[in-house]
Formats: sequence, structure tokens, C-alpha cells
Amino acid sequence: QVQLVESGGGLVQAGDSLKLTCAASSGTIDSSSMAWFRQSPGKEREILAAITWTGGSRYYADSVKGRFTIARDNAKNTVYLQMNNLKPEDTATYSCAIGWAGYFYSDPTGYGDWGPGTQVTVSS
Repeated sequence: QVQLVESGGGLVQAGDSLKLTCAASSGTIDSSSMAWFRQSPGKEREILAAITWTGGSRYYADSVKGRFTIARDNAKNTVYLQMNNLKPEDTATYSCAIGWAGYFYSDPTGYGDWGPGTQVTVSS
């Protein structure tokens, strides 16, 4: 079983940037799609971005398209989320997850082995 750990969250102002990192502390992710999700209190978890195992295809939710970029480095067993032009509504706990075989990479139901998450807070 893969164990994922996120880092890079923090408190920033609107318009700032953050880069989140998701590292596999055990297991390997190099043959799996990966995705970033976020959840804020009272809201359902939403998929933000996903990337195929080769990195050749990427998916973005409309809410982050043009502002967030997902990338991966299979040699480092790591996935990144570059977040630019952050808005107060981006405030949430951000988690990464590994894709299960048999699911399309942008299907949010096809992910599991969640990391504990990293908090992102954007002040106005």
C-alpha cells in the first residue's frame, strides 16, 4: 500500500502562489495516475487536477483551470501542484491520492490511499 504525504501549505494573501508537494513515503506511484483534491468544512471533497502515469495528459477542474498546474517526477516518486493567483475561496485542506486501475484518470471515484492533507488558507 502506498503512503502519501503532502506538504507546502500555509497562510497566504489573495494573489499569492504556493507549490504543494505529494511524496510517496512507501510504495511507488510511477505506474499510477495521481490527483489533487481539496475539501473545506461543510463541502464535499472535489477533484482539482489529475495526471496520467506518464504525465502526458492532465485534467483540471473549471474552478482552478488556468491558475493551477499539476506535474509529477516519477524518479522522485512525487507529484506537485503549483497554485497561482490564489483566492480566498481556495482555502481548504489539500490532499493527494493515487489512482486505481480500471478508472479513467479524471474520475474522482477512482482514487484512494489519501494522504493526511496540508492546509491552505488564503486571506483577502
